[in-house]
Amino acid sequence: MLRRREPVPFAFVAEADRFRSNVTPPPRQRAAVGEIAGRWLLGLTIVAGLVGSVVLGTPALSQDQAPSPTQQSQASQGH
Repeated sequence: MLRRREPVPFAFVAEADRFRSNVTPPPRQRAAVGEIAGRWLLGLTIVAGLVGSVVLGTPALSQDQAPSPTQQSQASQGH
């Protein structure tokens, strides 16, 4: 690939990966007790919903056992 011999008009763009700011961000505010309780409640609700759907959906996903030869339906008996 050919390199351009022209000077970069914005040299600071080429040095942007080496730039470090000396400005510190403001400290994070602590979450209130209500916010923490709300997050826990939301998390527990989501987990309870997933567990409930698995518990209720498991019987629908299980394969039915084939009826034994002694148990025949009325349709197969010719009634």
